[in-house]
Amino acid sequence: MTANDSTSASPRESFYMGETVSVVGVCVDEETWRFLGLFADSTGLIQLRTRVGDYRSGQDQDAVLEYLGNPAPDICLVDFDKDRRAAAIMAERIHSGLPDTAVFAVSSQTHPDAILEAMRSGCGEYLVKPIDREQLVKAVARIGARRKEKQEQGRAQILAFMGSKGGCGTTTLATQLGALLASSFSRSSLLLDLHPDFGDAALYLKLTKSRFHFFELLENTDRLDADFLKSFVMRHSSGLELIPAPEGSVASREALPAGALTHALSFLRLRYEFILVDLPPALNDENLTVIRDCDYLYLVTVAEVSAVRNVVRQLEYFHSKEIPREKIRVVLNRHHKRNVVSDAQIEKVLEQKIFWRVPNQYPQVVKTIHEGDPVAQLSSSEVTRSLEDWAESIGKKPGTEGKKKEGRGILGLWER
Repeated sequence: MTANDSTSASPRESFYMGETVSVVGVCVDEETWRFLGLFADSTGLIQLRTRVGDYRSGQDQDAVLEYLGNPAPDICLVDFDKDRRAAAIMAERIHSGLPDTAVFAVSSQTHPDAILEAMRSGCGEYLVKPIDREQLVKAVARIGARRKEKQEQGRAQILAFMGSKGGCGTTTLATQLGALLASSFSRSSLLLDLHPDFGDAALYLKLTKSRFHFFELLENTDRLDADFLKSFVMRHSSGLELIPAPEGSVASREALPAGALTHALSFLRLRYEFILVDLPPALNDENLTVIRDCDYLYLVTVAEVSAVRNVVRQLEYFHSKEIPREKIRVVLNRHHKRNVVSDAQIEKVLEQKIFWRVPNQYPQVVKTIHEGDPVAQLSSSEVTRSLEDWAESIGKKPGTEGKKKEGRGILGLWER
């Protein structure tokens, strides 16, 4: 049989046709890679992205994952014939660090122990050389079906909130918007507090008896399942769920396992409709991971020169990291028409329109946070109406009306 014969598409294979999946090869030999190229050209099932020539087993996991490219491939083919031990280490790192990437072992060995070794290192498929075309078609089809199933299950929108500096009201807006999505629009919503030091989301929601915090969850993503998640989640009377920040500083904690944050967000996406992430005002790798993965980043600022200047710096940084400008939305908190720095001045400096304006009723909001009162006098305030409109713009289900709650303060957040 010629190479052309071995890669020509048959009519019954059209059942497997779907979205092309990206493939990266690790130490794949020349003959196998050539076959894959012919297979890709004739079927359109796969797209070969790159072939790397060594296992990189001596490097740390972050370097290995970066080596494979961004975004991560759908399938990574690891050839086990060159060095089985190094291949197993590489496969294990990819499997743990890139949970959405399928790892296929490729080898001429057919001994059960060799197959078992590959499976234990995280390989979901074992392809024997020379690769059987039908086996490859079925393996790729399984990956396509799995991806389609995830898409049909639905994925939560991730809404990240970051202040231009401390004290802009970022946590207040994230908690209030999350509670509105849960209570007024019946959306399953989760708030993640990613402040490594002194996060306040739990305090603002009057949920102060937490057992575990989000960074502890990230240290145990290998145990992550529905039951394990329950021990971290706290539920507010509005229906909003929270995984809090640590009670004190965790500055001395060890570095998070590579890929842990990405894995946790992928897991949580399948269990909620909205995930709101309260980020500290820092330009670090953890924040950047969330921002790359989120649907929208809300940069919260106030009409002060220093705060607006910081937004300019943030936008420049995100541009340098190739974060799409269209996912970044500027929110002006404590807005007043007679602010010293006008809206027009802010938009001119930022070269971007203000997405949302939250009116200034700062003294009342501070009193609410300080005393933990329901503050019924704010139930019809401009702040409440603004936040309800914002929540409605993203959370209203087609053909439904939001269940506006009367006489419950900004959200009734503190009525427990």
